This record gives sequence, structure tokens and C-alpha cells, in this order.
Amino acid sequence: MRSVLLDAGPLIALFAADDRHHARYRALLRELSASGLRLLTTWPCIVEASYLLECPQRFEMLRWIELGAALVYPFEPHHLGDMVPWMERYTEAGKREMDLADASLYWLAAETGFREIMTVDVADFSRYRLPDGGAFALL
Repeated sequence: MRSVLLDAGPLIALFAADDRHHARYRALLRELSASGLRLLTTWPCIVEASYLLECPQRFEMLRWIELGAALVYPFEPHHLGDMVPWMERYTEAGKREMDLADASLYWLAAETGFREIMTVDVADFSRYRLPDGGAFALL
């Protein structure tokens, strides 16, 4: 089974028909699911997507998560001890920053070894390097 990390952007795109990435991620999800797919995400990504989606798409997304469409990996407060230094490293004053949702996916990749990620945040996830020096594979 193929395991893929799921960022907030594609999560939004899957449920917002007017999102410019909607058709792309719906098709990708269908294609990858045919051969066995496990989506992995974190609560910060769900919160971000929930905040940005309008009703009723927000409720559809939350029900989809509830039904097990994506596994939600929780983290403990002590994991912030790993995340904050990464956020500091990848934050450029006045330019770009690694937010908590990105840091949580970075943490999840470091914990699980899974590097494929569905994200619309190409500029940021292209520059992130995991603790072993590896890069994310962007979908």
C-alpha cells in the first residue's frame, strides 16, 4: 500500500469545486486509490483546511476524515521541541515561513519515513530538507 502525506491545500481542493486544483487532486486520488492508497495527515492540516473551506464543504471534509479517508497522526506537546527549530530554520524574515501545519507534516515524514506529499505549497516543500538530507516527493 502506498502511503502519501496530505497537506491542507489538496484537502481544500478535494472539497471546493471552484478551487483551481480541484480536478487535479480528484483525479490523482482516484488514480492512486486504484492500487491501494493510505493518506496521512495531521490535525493542524485539518484545522487549516476547515478554516478555509466554506459550509457545506467543510462538513463534507470532516465527515470524510471521520470515515477514515485519511489517517490523522496526533503529536504530543514534546514533539514541538522538534518542530519549533525546523520552523525557525525555514522562516525567512518578511518572506516565507514554515507554519505549524507544514512543520507537522515535516515531523510526520521524519517519524514515518514517508516522503510523498500531496501539496500545492510547491515552493516551500521543495526547499525543505528532512533530517537525513532527503527531499519530499511532491504530488
